[in-house]
Amino acid sequence: MELYLIRHGIAESGGSDITDEERSLTKEGRQKTEKIAQRLKTLGLHFDLIATSPLVRARQTAEILIATGLSSQMEECIYLGFDGDIHSWVADWLEPRNYSPQTQLALVGHEPCLSEWASILLWGDAKQGLVLKKAGMIGIKLPEKGSYLGRSQMFWLTPPKYLL
Repeated sequence: MELYLIRHGIAESGGSDITDEERSLTKEGRQKTEKIAQRLKTLGLHFDLIATSPLVRARQTAEILIATGLSSQMEECIYLGFDGDIHSWVADWLEPRNYSPQTQLALVGHEPCLSEWASILLWGDAKQGLVLKKAGMIGIKLPEKGSYLGRSQMFWLTPPKYLL
């Protein structure tokens, strides 16, 4: 299975009148995310499902990916919020679904969680070093059998500037 970890686009700054959960994409964030989504489509990407964090900016990013035609299915996933735990996500969300090895799954979320998840999938623990820029993407191939943790392979790490 191919797993694409996608960070949300540029969002408005937090303040006293808005909670972090309610922060939306800025106009620039929408425009850049739309351009990146179009580029991903021209590269031939298509996701069987886009799972998104429940936070507004991630959901808006996922909606842009859907509107661009990168997928026809979107689902909110609580594990992709700030305190999401990859072990719980694998055990409670991913494994019970029994996806085929050809599945292409996109996860739209936040930093530092997505970089930590990528590190755990690749090396078995959260190492520092991977940085996922806003609207950037990491592609990881999950093994067909056995644990995904520490046994997956990265095939894509793209900062957004290379897709614009």
